[in-house]
Amino acid sequence: MTRRRAPAIFEPLRRAVAVPVWADIAIRLGAALGLVFLVIMVHWADREGLKDTHDGTISFLDVVYFTMISITTTGFGDIAPVSDRARLIEAVIVTPIRIAVIYIFVGTAYNFIIKRSWETWRMKRIQERLENHIVALGYGISGSEAVNELIARGTDPTSIVVIDPDAARLALAEATGCNVMQGDATRDETQSAVRIDKARSVLVSAGRDDTTILIILTARHLAPHVPITAVVRAADNELLARQAGADNVINPVRFTGLLLAGSAEGKHISDYLADLASVTGRVQLVERPVLPAEIGQPIDALASGGKGLRIYREGKAIGFWEAAAKSLRASDVIVEILPTAATDEGAADEGAADGASADEASA
Repeated sequence: MTRRRAPAIFEPLRRAVAVPVWADIAIRLGAALGLVFLVIMVHWADREGLKDTHDGTISFLDVVYFTMISITTTGFGDIAPVSDRARLIEAVIVTPIRIAVIYIFVGTAYNFIIKRSWETWRMKRIQERLENHIVALGYGISGSEAVNELIARGTDPTSIVVIDPDAARLALAEATGCNVMQGDATRDETQSAVRIDKARSVLVSAGRDDTTILIILTARHLAPHVPITAVVRAADNELLARQAGADNVINPVRFTGLLLAGSAEGKHISDYLADLASVTGRVQLVERPVLPAEIGQPIDALASGGKGLRIYREGKAIGFWEAAAKSLRASDVIVEILPTAATDEGAADEGAADGASADEASA
């Protein structure tokens, strides 16, 4: 049975308040009516200070009528405050309430008409321009760390889209500058809304292996050629994740075991592995296509000055010690170690300091 692709719908992330729309409207309307009722009671209590030019008497209906035209600043003049106390009440009590009621109605119109229309239009524009972006499906511990690491490595936050069902997590992602969307990442329409088929990479970290695998299946169905990296926690689910369509499967438990085993062999091995994995360290792993100037050159003569570790050629991994690594080809993908920007800046500072010391010594 063929699954029908749902139309792309990019919904706004969150509402102005943490309650349903109908409840928000009811709260605002209730507050406005409560203030109006308060003014009616004030006017009714001080009805002796009002004058009706029509029949000379002030009924309760007249008080309601005067309150409404007073709050709306219409003022026909047929009923007016004539006593000093009535005028004081209008100036001190009714005027602030009038401003509050107008603010409530104007604010409601802004939130539910202008702001929401603007947000819908803005989200549609974001959706139309999404291309070559990174989609992070899940913003838990692993997902948030991945996004933060991408930003630290120089990725523009506006090129990252985060999908998560939890509004609190999305607020954290939004604070980093990422595009965010609240929704179920296992659904076709949710992934279609962020144009996952136009993404350059998809990162899946749902917190549960079964949910992660279902998200992978959906993503691979909608984006057959986009690289997918997923996090699974059970070793027997790694194969299932790959069969579902993940190109890379990361098991944090297995990686932790590697660090522990490395520390048993030497106290600096785990430090170096962690150094390689983070941009905050002194070195970093980089994967890139071969440069035109490097074609025909050995892997130990890279134009970037990095240390070449591995070549991926036609789906096969080639180590730097193998004969095939002596001549790079145009279709090769290189994995190399490069110093981070912080290391380069530190080296430059040290060089400048050495030069200054030399100048001082010669002087």
